[in-house]
Amino acid sequence: MGASTTGTAASGRVARRGAMLAVLCAGMFLVLLDVTIVNVALPGIGRALGTGLPGLQGVVDGYAVAIAGLLLGGGALGDRVGHRGLTLAGFGLFGAASLACGAAPGAAPLIAARVVQGAGAALLLPGSLALITAAYPGRAEQARALGVWAGISSTALPAGPLLGGALVDSAGWRWIFLVNVPIVAAAVAGIAVFVPASRGGHGRAPLDRAGMVLAPLALGGLVWTVIAAGHGQRGTAVLAGALTVAAAGALAVAERRAAAPLVPGGLLRAPAFLGVNAIALLMNLATNGVLFVSTLLLQQGEHRSALAAGAMLLPMAVPLAVLAPVSGRLTARFGARLPLAAGAAVAAAGSLSLLRVGSGASYPALLPALLGIGVGDGLIVTAVVAAAMRAAPAAHAGLAGGVNNTARQVGTALGVAVYGAVAGPALDAARFTARLHALGWVTFGLWAAALALVAAVPGRENRLA
Repeated sequence: MGASTTGTAASGRVARRGAMLAVLCAGMFLVLLDVTIVNVALPGIGRALGTGLPGLQGVVDGYAVAIAGLLLGGGALGDRVGHRGLTLAGFGLFGAASLACGAAPGAAPLIAARVVQGAGAALLLPGSLALITAAYPGRAEQARALGVWAGISSTALPAGPLLGGALVDSAGWRWIFLVNVPIVAAAVAGIAVFVPASRGGHGRAPLDRAGMVLAPLALGGLVWTVIAAGHGQRGTAVLAGALTVAAAGALAVAERRAAAPLVPGGLLRAPAFLGVNAIALLMNLATNGVLFVSTLLLQQGEHRSALAAGAMLLPMAVPLAVLAPVSGRLTARFGARLPLAAGAAVAAAGSLSLLRVGSGASYPALLPALLGIGVGDGLIVTAVVAAAMRAAPAAHAGLAGGVNNTARQVGTALGVAVYGAVAGPALDAARFTARLHALGWVTFGLWAAALALVAAVPGRENRLA
């Protein structure tokens, strides 16, 4: 009788943890979905709201800058006040902002609502990661859980353009935002039922108020600078760059004086933590850079429709979603180093096919790069998150998740801006092809650098004391 009762209780705990994991996966899925789903709706938004390119850039960039700027503070705040409450607040803010986006009467209210959406995402992302790592404390079970999280969230990449296109064609552009509302409502209810209450690990430590203000200015300013430079807005880029430098300098001074700095010095001196987050940045830089120039090649250079180009880019997105759980199982069994090294090597080899893209039918030459990078990302994505979370003390899980996601957001912004600036428009086929070949070598070098950084990651991740 006792054994039966114990077994039933254990099964109940497993089911409860599984339900909690499914609910928390919705957070990252929504955040990534709102990165990709909005792009296909931009022409319709422009027509409906009477706004030109600057307004449409604000719709995309306001979300990205807010996420990148606030992730670090969101993670650190969750470590102090508790991740369950902050994750609920993030979902609520994200849902309310989604409703405001769907009801926006003009471009300015839409951009403002997108910024608030980004703020909500910055609260829920590190919190959801911290809750998962707390629920699955063992190295192997944690890696498998993060594999499920990464796999489900990665489906947003191919789903975004397809779902967005279907909604825009059938119901109108406002529904790409309104579709978030019922998902958020279900997630909030799920967290209330399945996620236990949590307390912050640093509730008695003084909050680094200066760091909480200056870090978003520095990080958001950096992303703003990169985006403005990629759009060719030199004046804005200079202004944003000056703000970034000033905020970063003030942050460095404030952190040296803080009793409890936003980012503990031990983390900044840990090779494993720095190395794995550098890999995350390089992965997103190379992947999103190649994705951006591939889109230009297919749509501008070869005059493919948006739907056709999106379908032709699926070989990059699908392996990422399929292999993320595989990466979790490999990380659970062998540690993060093996999938990180294998993924970087496969992506580096695939990127060399960019050197074969010519001015004629280019897709057969482009396909190996898309597949190689997609497979490489799929092998890396779970391992890089698991290694970052294991390289930080458990009390700083939210901060570790914030740093890792910040590194990826900065990498994404850098990739689009740098690759876009180097490649230029694809209207001049010969010039674009020559620059694409140069970017092929750059991409290979980025993946080679990521492979070299794998040496800083322990074979078996152990938390810092």
